[in-house]
Amino acid sequence: MTKDRVLIVIPARMASSRFPGKPLAQICGVSMIERVWRIARSVKTAHQAVVATDSRELCEFAQSFGAQVVMTSPSCRTGTDRVAEACAVLGQEFDIVFSLQGDAVLTPPWVIEDVIRVMLAEPEARIATPAVRLAGAELEDFVSAKRAGVSSGTSVVFDRRGYALYFSKGLVPWPREQQTKSMFVYRHIGLYGYRRDALAEFAQLGEGELERIEKLEQLRALEHGMALRVVAVDYRGRSHASVDRVEDVALVEEIIKREGELVL
Repeated sequence: MTKDRVLIVIPARMASSRFPGKPLAQICGVSMIERVWRIARSVKTAHQAVVATDSRELCEFAQSFGAQVVMTSPSCRTGTDRVAEACAVLGQEFDIVFSLQGDAVLTPPWVIEDVIRVMLAEPEARIATPAVRLAGAELEDFVSAKRAGVSSGTSVVFDRRGYALYFSKGLVPWPREQQTKSMFVYRHIGLYGYRRDALAEFAQLGEGELERIEKLEQLRALEHGMALRVVAVDYRGRSHASVDRVEDVALVEEIIKREGELVL
């Protein structure tokens, strides 16, 4: 048995410019924040799950369905900053902290479990993040979108030990031969597990130049020499999606009606 204790933190804020009040949005009759909390609570490799927010309204709402809430400062610039602050408030009780974004309503619990299991098995892995190998229609759609200049969706390449070499909003690796069927492409899933000291270190780093160009926070870690362990995961036929804008709610509801609920 491992001595490592695992905490899941769900950073959530009400003041999203693209979708104000997003955590309270109803998806098939259940609020977004409760859906994500249910996912976190069902992760077998985690010991505790909390919501981290600066909103008193959201705090009271989350508590109404049984969630533990940690109040954080309104000055947190990113979700990672909020997770780090929540971890500091809770003290030194946890060894691994997993950041589960408050809009990640279609994240299968087993994806989180796979990342945590790798961190438990590999003490040298200070930060870990999941990625999915694309194939078939998913691969062709992703490659076509990138060739058309679409910025949504991030690809990642990693070394033979599983450590990230680069993340990009572009397509990596870029196929010079243009033959989609023979390609391998991993789509990055923007979730992270941290060892407590790595989280504290990362939260103190300044924005990197690559991060500024690509608008990818994880590049800050690479630029400062912090290794990221990429964990290949399997969605087992489930669709990947999150809610960034109001229009995404209908898309997510359609997926849930088609594929069923992840957790009840």
